[in-house]
Amino acid sequence: MVAFPPQLFLGIEAVLFDLDGTLIDSAPDLGGAANQMRTARQLAELPLLDYRCRVGSGARGMLAVAFGLSPESEDYELLKEEFFAIYATRLTSLSQAFVGVEELVQRLDQSLIPWGVVTNKSKRFTVPLTKAMPLFSSAGSIVSGDSTPHAKPHPAPLFLAANQLGFAPEKCLYVGDDERDIIAGKAAGMRTVTAAYGYLGADVDHRQWDADATIHSPLELALLLNLPKMP
Repeated sequence: MVAFPPQLFLGIEAVLFDLDGTLIDSAPDLGGAANQMRTARQLAELPLLDYRCRVGSGARGMLAVAFGLSPESEDYELLKEEFFAIYATRLTSLSQAFVGVEELVQRLDQSLIPWGVVTNKSKRFTVPLTKAMPLFSSAGSIVSGDSTPHAKPHPAPLFLAANQLGFAPEKCLYVGDDERDIIAGKAAGMRTVTAAYGYLGADVDHRQWDADATIHSPLELALLLNLPKMP
Protein backbone atom coordinates (compact mmCIF):
# COMPACT_ATOMS: atom_id res chain seq x y z
CA MET A 1 0.00 0.00 0.00
CA VAL A 2 1.29 3.45 -0.92
CA ALA A 3 1.98 5.92 1.89
CA PHE A 4 1.00 9.49 1.01
CA PRO A 5 2.45 12.60 2.65
CA PRO A 6 0.14 14.09 5.27
CA GLN A 7 -1.99 17.02 4.07
CA LEU A 8 -1.11 16.26 0.42
CA PHE A 9 -4.64 16.93 -0.78
CA LEU A 10 -5.96 19.12 1.98
CA GLY A 11 -8.66 21.44 0.64
CA ILE A 12 -9.87 19.18 -2.17
CA GLU A 13 -13.66 19.53 -2.37
CA ALA A 14 -14.49 17.67 -5.59
CA VAL A 15 -12.99 14.82 -7.61
CA LEU A 16 -13.00 14.35 -11.38
CA PHE A 17 -12.05 11.14 -13.15
CA ASP A 18 -11.11 10.03 -16.61
CA LEU A 19 -13.40 7.20 -17.77
CA ASP A 20 -11.71 4.40 -19.72
CA GLY A 21 -8.75 2.98 -17.84
CA THR A 22 -9.54 4.93 -14.68
CA LEU A 23 -13.10 4.11 -13.64
CA ILE A 24 -14.03 1.34 -16.07
CA ASP A 25 -12.20 -1.42 -17.88
CA SER A 26 -13.65 -1.01 -21.36
CA ALA A 27 -10.87 -2.87 -23.16
CA PRO A 28 -12.93 -6.08 -23.61
CA ASP A 29 -15.62 -4.24 -25.58
CA LEU A 30 -13.30 -1.95 -27.53
CA GLY A 31 -10.99 -4.81 -28.44
CA GLY A 32 -13.99 -7.02 -29.02
CA ALA A 33 -15.40 -4.58 -31.57
CA ALA A 34 -12.09 -4.59 -33.43
CA ASN A 35 -12.02 -8.40 -33.34
CA GLN A 36 -15.54 -8.51 -34.77
CA MET A 37 -14.21 -6.56 -37.72
CA ARG A 38 -11.39 -9.06 -38.11
CA THR A 39 -13.62 -12.14 -37.97
CA ALA A 40 -15.98 -10.54 -40.50
CA ARG A 41 -12.98 -10.57 -42.83
CA GLN A 42 -12.05 -14.19 -42.01
CA LEU A 43 -9.13 -13.07 -39.85
CA ALA A 44 -8.34 -14.61 -36.48
CA GLU A 45 -9.15 -12.70 -33.31
CA LEU A 46 -6.21 -11.08 -31.56
CA PRO A 47 -5.57 -11.44 -27.81
CA LEU A 48 -7.14 -8.74 -25.66
CA LEU A 49 -3.68 -7.88 -24.32
CA ASP A 50 -2.71 -6.71 -27.83
CA TYR A 51 -5.43 -4.06 -27.66
CA ARG A 52 -5.26 -3.15 -24.01
CA CYS A 53 -2.38 -0.69 -24.01
CA ARG A 54 -3.90 1.17 -26.98
CA VAL A 55 -7.38 1.69 -25.54
CA GLY A 56 -6.56 5.27 -24.62
CA SER A 57 -6.25 6.06 -28.33
CA GLY A 58 -9.81 4.93 -29.05
CA ALA A 59 -10.67 3.88 -32.60
CA ARG A 60 -7.25 4.99 -33.82
CA GLY A 61 -5.54 2.59 -31.43
CA MET A 62 -7.92 -0.29 -32.05
CA LEU A 63 -7.61 -0.07 -35.83
CA ALA A 64 -3.84 0.23 -35.57
CA VAL A 65 -3.70 -3.06 -33.67
CA ALA A 66 -6.34 -4.88 -35.69
CA PHE A 67 -5.29 -3.82 -39.19
CA GLY A 68 -2.10 -1.78 -38.94
CA LEU A 69 -4.01 1.31 -40.04
CA SER A 70 -3.22 4.94 -39.30
CA PRO A 71 -5.49 7.96 -39.81
CA GLU A 72 -3.57 8.59 -43.04
CA SER A 73 -4.55 5.19 -44.48
CA GLU A 74 -6.89 5.26 -47.46
CA ASP A 75 -9.68 3.22 -45.84
CA TYR A 76 -9.27 4.61 -42.33
CA GLU A 77 -12.38 6.81 -42.16
CA LEU A 78 -14.63 4.07 -43.54
CA LEU A 79 -13.29 1.47 -41.13
CA LYS A 80 -13.46 3.92 -38.24
CA GLU A 81 -17.19 4.37 -38.79
CA GLU A 82 -17.62 0.59 -39.01
CA PHE A 83 -15.75 0.25 -35.72
CA PHE A 84 -17.95 2.91 -34.09
CA ALA A 85 -21.12 1.21 -35.29
CA ILE A 86 -20.04 -2.14 -33.85
CA TYR A 87 -18.80 -0.68 -30.57
CA ALA A 88 -22.12 1.15 -30.10
CA THR A 89 -23.88 -2.22 -29.97
CA ARG A 90 -21.69 -3.55 -27.16
CA LEU A 91 -20.82 -0.59 -24.92
CA THR A 92 -21.37 -2.50 -21.68
CA SER A 93 -21.40 -6.12 -22.84
CA LEU A 94 -18.10 -6.90 -21.09
CA SER A 95 -17.00 -3.53 -19.71
CA GLN A 96 -17.11 -3.13 -15.94
CA ALA A 97 -15.78 -0.94 -13.17
CA PHE A 98 -12.28 -1.69 -11.95
CA VAL A 99 -12.17 -3.51 -8.62
CA GLY A 100 -12.54 -0.95 -5.86
CA VAL A 101 -14.17 1.78 -7.96
CA GLU A 102 -17.70 1.13 -6.69
CA GLU A 103 -16.55 1.33 -3.07
CA LEU A 104 -14.53 4.46 -3.83
CA VAL A 105 -17.60 6.16 -5.31
CA GLN A 106 -19.71 5.07 -2.34
CA ARG A 107 -17.16 6.56 0.05
CA LEU A 108 -17.09 9.83 -1.89
CA ASP A 109 -20.89 9.95 -1.77
CA GLN A 110 -20.87 9.09 1.94
CA SER A 111 -18.41 11.93 2.55
CA LEU A 112 -20.57 14.33 0.49
CA ILE A 113 -17.71 14.94 -1.94
CA PRO A 114 -19.10 15.67 -5.41
CA TRP A 115 -17.50 13.80 -8.28
CA GLY A 116 -17.67 13.68 -12.04
CA VAL A 117 -16.19 12.35 -15.26
CA VAL A 118 -14.13 14.06 -17.95
CA THR A 119 -13.42 11.80 -20.91
CA ASN A 120 -12.35 12.20 -24.53
CA LYS A 121 -14.99 9.64 -25.49
CA SER A 122 -17.70 11.29 -27.59
CA LYS A 123 -21.23 11.84 -26.27
CA ARG A 124 -22.39 9.22 -28.76
CA PHE A 125 -20.86 6.60 -26.46
CA THR A 126 -20.45 8.34 -23.11
CA VAL A 127 -24.13 9.11 -22.60
CA PRO A 128 -25.58 5.62 -23.18
CA LEU A 129 -22.68 3.93 -21.39
CA THR A 130 -22.97 5.99 -18.21
CA LYS A 131 -26.77 5.74 -18.24
CA ALA A 132 -26.52 1.95 -18.46
CA MET A 133 -24.15 1.59 -15.49
CA PRO A 134 -25.57 2.33 -12.01
CA LEU A 135 -22.09 3.41 -10.94
CA PHE A 136 -22.64 6.82 -12.53
CA SER A 137 -26.03 7.62 -10.98
CA SER A 138 -24.44 9.96 -8.42
CA ALA A 139 -22.00 11.68 -10.80
CA GLY A 140 -22.55 15.43 -10.70
CA SER A 141 -20.91 16.04 -14.07
CA ILE A 142 -20.17 13.94 -17.13
CA VAL A 143 -18.17 15.79 -19.77
CA SER A 144 -17.39 14.11 -23.10
CA GLY A 145 -14.71 14.76 -25.68
CA ASP A 146 -17.14 16.79 -27.77
CA SER A 147 -18.82 18.66 -24.90
CA THR A 148 -16.47 21.60 -25.52
CA PRO A 149 -14.62 22.77 -28.66
CA HIS A 150 -11.43 21.20 -27.29
CA ALA A 151 -10.66 17.74 -25.92
CA LYS A 152 -7.94 16.87 -23.42
CA PRO A 153 -5.08 17.75 -23.05
CA HIS A 154 -6.80 21.13 -23.38
CA PRO A 155 -8.18 22.20 -19.98
CA ALA A 156 -11.57 23.34 -21.35
CA PRO A 157 -13.42 20.08 -20.50
CA LEU A 158 -12.07 20.21 -16.94
CA PHE A 159 -13.17 23.82 -16.52
CA LEU A 160 -16.67 22.83 -17.68
CA ALA A 161 -16.85 19.90 -15.25
CA ALA A 162 -15.65 22.03 -12.32
CA ASN A 163 -18.26 24.65 -13.17
CA GLN A 164 -21.00 22.02 -13.34
CA LEU A 165 -19.98 20.74 -9.91
CA GLY A 166 -19.91 24.29 -8.60
CA PHE A 167 -16.25 24.42 -7.51
CA ALA A 168 -13.23 26.45 -8.50
CA PRO A 169 -10.73 24.31 -10.44
CA GLU A 170 -8.12 24.65 -7.69
CA LYS A 171 -10.54 22.89 -5.33
CA CYS A 172 -10.75 19.89 -7.68
CA LEU A 173 -8.62 16.80 -8.10
CA TYR A 174 -8.31 15.07 -11.48
CA VAL A 175 -7.46 11.37 -11.79
CA GLY A 176 -6.43 9.75 -15.07
CA ASP A 177 -4.33 7.03 -16.65
CA ASP A 178 -2.92 8.99 -19.61
CA GLU A 179 -0.34 11.76 -19.83
CA ARG A 180 -2.90 14.05 -21.47
CA ASP A 181 -5.02 13.74 -18.31
CA ILE A 182 -2.20 15.07 -16.17
CA ILE A 183 -1.37 17.81 -18.68
CA ALA A 184 -5.02 18.90 -18.76
CA GLY A 185 -5.36 18.80 -14.99
CA LYS A 186 -2.28 20.91 -14.45
CA ALA A 187 -3.36 23.39 -17.14
CA ALA A 188 -6.70 23.74 -15.34
CA GLY A 189 -4.96 24.46 -12.04
CA MET A 190 -6.15 21.20 -10.49
CA ARG A 191 -4.13 18.76 -8.47
CA THR A 192 -3.54 15.52 -10.35
CA VAL A 193 -3.27 11.79 -9.71
CA THR A 194 -2.00 9.13 -12.10
CA ALA A 195 -4.02 5.91 -12.16
CA ALA A 196 -1.13 3.53 -12.77
CA TYR A 197 -3.47 0.53 -12.94
CA GLY A 198 -4.94 1.81 -16.22
CA TYR A 199 -3.95 1.55 -19.87
CA LEU A 200 -0.45 2.96 -19.63
CA GLY A 201 1.42 0.47 -21.80
CA ALA A 202 4.63 -1.32 -20.98
CA ASP A 203 6.96 1.35 -22.42
CA VAL A 204 5.39 4.32 -20.59
CA ASP A 205 7.17 5.91 -17.64
CA HIS A 206 4.34 7.71 -15.86
CA ARG A 207 6.79 9.17 -13.34
CA GLN A 208 7.81 11.68 -15.99
CA TRP A 209 4.28 13.12 -16.05
CA ASP A 210 4.96 14.79 -12.70
CA ALA A 211 1.51 14.20 -11.24
CA ASP A 212 0.98 15.15 -7.62
CA ALA A 213 0.51 11.49 -6.68
CA THR A 214 0.23 8.02 -8.22
CA ILE A 215 -2.18 5.27 -7.22
CA HIS A 216 -1.96 1.60 -8.11
CA SER A 217 -5.55 0.73 -7.23
CA PRO A 218 -8.74 2.82 -6.99
CA LEU A 219 -9.03 2.50 -3.22
CA GLU A 220 -5.62 4.10 -2.74
CA LEU A 221 -7.40 7.33 -3.67
CA ALA A 222 -9.67 6.82 -0.67
CA LEU A 223 -6.55 6.73 1.50
CA LEU A 224 -5.14 9.79 -0.19
CA LEU A 225 -8.33 11.72 0.52
CA ASN A 226 -8.71 10.23 4.00
CA LEU A 227 -12.22 9.00 3.22
CA PRO A 228 -13.88 7.07 6.04
CA LYS A 229 -14.56 3.40 5.42
CA MET A 230 -18.06 2.18 4.69
CA PRO A 231 -20.06 1.30 7.83
